[in-house]
Amino acid sequence: MKIRRTKQCDKCPWRKDVNPNDIPNGYSKEKHEALACTIAIPSDLNSINDKEIHVMACHETHNTHCVGWLVHQLGVGNNISLRLAMLDFKGVLKTIGPQYQTFVDTLPKDK
Repeated sequence: MKIRRTKQCDKCPWRKDVNPNDIPNGYSKEKHEALACTIAIPSDLNSINDKEIHVMACHETHNTHCVGWLVHQLGVGNNISLRLAMLDFKGVLKTIGPQYQTFVDTLPKDK
């Protein structure tokens, strides 16, 4: 798996200090909610047999993964398929500030 970006962007929705409505190039709550398909069920071994991994792309940089999503799925998200795909990755993924622990927390809060 090729990782083109290793540092989290300034408007990443996984950051607690970011309002998703401020994401550049327009924000769509519907598209954001549809990204739930990129979140693994923790410790679900059934996904290992899937031919492809659903990934969350960075909204700021084309053709790269969302670093906040990568860190979440490799950590508390326990995405086994992603962990296997990343075995050869030798870099360091850097996040900025406190991160959300669940995908649902990344969605804007209705007021």
